[in-house]
Amino acid sequence: MTTVSSSTSSASSTAATSTSQSITQTLGAGSGIDIKSLVTNLVNAQFSVKNQQLSAQSDKLTAQVSSVAKLSQGITGFRDALKALVQGGTLSTQPSSSNAAVATVALQKGGSAVGLSAQLNVQQIASNQAATSNAPIGTTQAFKGGTLTVKIGSYVTANGTTSLSPSQTVPITIADGATIDQIAAQITSATGLKTALIKDNGGVRLSIKGATGAAQAFEISSADGNASTAANQSLSILAVGSGATGMTVGSTAKDAMLTLDGASFTRSTNTISDLLPGVDLNLVGVSTSPVTLGSTPPGSALTAAVQDVVDTFNALQSIINTERDATTGALRSDSAAAALNRMLSGLTLTPLTSTPGGPKTLAELGIGTDTDKRDGSLKLDTAKLASVMAKNPAGVEAIFATDSSGNGGLFTAISAIATKATDKTSGLAASTASYQAKIKQITDQQSQVTDDIATTTTRMTQQYAAMDARVAAYKASQSFIEQQVKVWTKSN
Repeated sequence: MTTVSSSTSSASSTAATSTSQSITQTLGAGSGIDIKSLVTNLVNAQFSVKNQQLSAQSDKLTAQVSSVAKLSQGITGFRDALKALVQGGTLSTQPSSSNAAVATVALQKGGSAVGLSAQLNVQQIASNQAATSNAPIGTTQAFKGGTLTVKIGSYVTANGTTSLSPSQTVPITIADGATIDQIAAQITSATGLKTALIKDNGGVRLSIKGATGAAQAFEISSADGNASTAANQSLSILAVGSGATGMTVGSTAKDAMLTLDGASFTRSTNTISDLLPGVDLNLVGVSTSPVTLGSTPPGSALTAAVQDVVDTFNALQSIINTERDATTGALRSDSAAAALNRMLSGLTLTPLTSTPGGPKTLAELGIGTDTDKRDGSLKLDTAKLASVMAKNPAGVEAIFATDSSGNGGLFTAISAIATKATDKTSGLAASTASYQAKIKQITDQQSQVTDDIATTTTRMTQQYAAMDARVAAYKASQSFIEQQVKVWTKSN
């Protein structure tokens, strides 16, 4: 409906303009007045003030939308930059290993390596069992139907005999005529064992691997079906275990064995996350001497980060001050901009951590309002920060630390301000929506004024055309009368 109405209005306006143009081509013939210019001047006088007002309002609202975008980008940019800085790891004490060929260490998300000190010896790293077929198998070779039974568990020794004690037994039904790639896929799907087909001498050799750890050993037994095609390959060449001749076990399933500060531990994997609080331990090889695990504090990176926070805050505050200037600021009356300014003004006193005995706010690090400028910007007392760093570096680190969910510290405080400041209901996003709605209203009004100008021009042109026609008629009558008078006078 709106489209039809708009088209009709446009068509009417075009028709009216065409009519007015055809009329004005003959205007002034009777009166001698430049009626086209007269109508243009009268119409401009009637609508120019309204047009100027609408244009000024539109320019103001456009400037406000642009200013809101600056503030939104400023606070979200502050948040994102801080997040990248915190997650980069340069502000956290990092774990260290004296021998990376034996073990490496990494900080867990939300973990802390402060105070880490341990002696590590690795007697054995965890390994997985791997079995590979002895001879190549044709990729189109058909196997007999039957059953492969996979047992996964630990080897135990009793009365001098070692055997597999399965924790799970999985029978796999093989269809008559199945090929090696189909069988490999069935083994993986049914048991989780990893299979691979390695090209060799015109065929492939089947590789089967389990997970690391002594409890992940496996054996495979086979049984051909009675109804199988006699010419097909027997499943027995895929058996793994005692007496099997088709597959060779190249490595066995073992647990990692280590001592940490003299205490012995075993783990099924080489990546160990439950021995060192907040730190992942990755075993790489066997040690011949103790490996020292320690930590490396961030040091100067923390001091630089504190100054970066002050500099970034001041850059944002400068934008806010410009946009909220009482005389020239586009957002001097914007409530969302004012709210953002209030939230930032309280940042230095916001509790950021509950670490016992350590600094809890930015103010305790030496960050405070710059009383010389009195514009809301911050200033860093470098002597105070140096003193706090010397006494409690871990406490300063905690100001920037986050937990395993990525929350906590200064980042959470800035993130909360950014979320509230850009809220769609009461924040900067709401201001943008409001300004854009007003811009649309003004655009609609400007369109209506354009239509009114066309209508008024047509109406006034038609009125003056009628007047001009009457003047022309009066002049014709006057001329006739004058001629008659002359005739009468001459005849007398």
